[in-house]
Amino acid sequence: MTGSTAGAVQRLRRQVRAESTDPALEYDAVLLAGFGGPEGPDDVMPFLRNVTRGRGIPDERLVEVSHHYLALGGSSPINEQNRRLRAALEAELHRRGVLLPVLWGNRNWPPFISDVMTEAAGRGQFRLLALATSAYSSYSGCRQYREDFGVGLQSTGLIGSMVIDKVRPYYDQPGFVQPFIDGTIDAVREAQSAGIEPADLEVVFTTHSIPMTMARSAGSAALGDHDGTGAYVRQHQAVCRFVMQAVQATFGTDIPWQLAYQSRSGPPSMPWLEPDINDVIEGLEPAGRKGVVVVPVGFVSDHVEVVWDLDNEAAKTAGTMGLFFRRVATPGTDPRFVSGLVDLVMQRLTVDGGLAVRLPIGPDPRPDFCAAGCCAPGRGPKPTTAGEDSADDWQGLGVDANALAASGIRGVT
Repeated sequence: MTGSTAGAVQRLRRQVRAESTDPALEYDAVLLAGFGGPEGPDDVMPFLRNVTRGRGIPDERLVEVSHHYLALGGSSPINEQNRRLRAALEAELHRRGVLLPVLWGNRNWPPFISDVMTEAAGRGQFRLLALATSAYSSYSGCRQYREDFGVGLQSTGLIGSMVIDKVRPYYDQPGFVQPFIDGTIDAVREAQSAGIEPADLEVVFTTHSIPMTMARSAGSAALGDHDGTGAYVRQHQAVCRFVMQAVQATFGTDIPWQLAYQSRSGPPSMPWLEPDINDVIEGLEPAGRKGVVVVPVGFVSDHVEVVWDLDNEAAKTAGTMGLFFRRVATPGTDPRFVSGLVDLVMQRLTVDGGLAVRLPIGPDPRPDFCAAGCCAPGRGPKPTTAGEDSADDWQGLGVDANALAASGIRGVT
């Protein structure tokens, strides 16, 4: 940390502590936590093995998926996108006078989260506020990141020295949703220019398919999330409805829409969320549709699963059916998205909890610290941070309660 940055952080701390002495309000850096992706052809198979470790997926299946990466040059665009997002977040924080550095760490490929934690500690950055590149509640999109932080504290020996909190899921933030609204409106207008009326289109929202067991456990029973399909599906459906209300109001007519899923990777014997995007598109022409607008509402950036599964496979399916096809862009580094994420960071730095605005989408806002039992894993628990009951996940690991408390692990008795 440079002298000017350290000075700015200290000034911010003094400003906040003038009204509160809560140590949880202090942060030394923001940690952008991503999924990771290969940087070149030689990285593809090792990366895919990292992603699927412990899931029993044979190499033959991984080789099939590797062809998607190799067709795009052997690297994932997600890395450069996260570099740009990291830079944009830091620039926006600095523009607002908050000179916190923004770090970047991945789950599945360098820079690994645990390595970034070690490097941060070496610079004297011991209180990190994490921001995951996932907007919704689910095991893989939220809790698994909290596990990454907990396992990182354990493996680096930083438990008791470092605190890692996490910004809540942000599916209901205007900066995340508005780019999808604008992109969908633009795509419908393109269809009109091609001679297709809005009522003859189908807007198909897409998100990553996950196992049904994971979908039903998304969110927390304490928040009423486990009724029906679980928080993951309900949050997506709520965003889709909000987007379509704005789109239909713009054109003054009803436009058919539905939520579909993509990128399934599990065995056929395991139930996953359906319908698949390509199955949906194949049924549109017989249903009288003349075109499809695909909105990847479950993704924050145009990574391989968006580019390959939608721009390649879904577009090909639509072409085979003779349908007009447009794919809406993800938020990426849209200034509104960046600003909304910084609002959420700033909210954790202020005493009154202000700044961050949410849209009237779905249930109440998610709590800053995940509720008890949130997004329970299918396998045994791993150590976590940033949950009201995270201390339960450390049981049996031989970690002293004082060290847990010093790392901000809640639920210590």
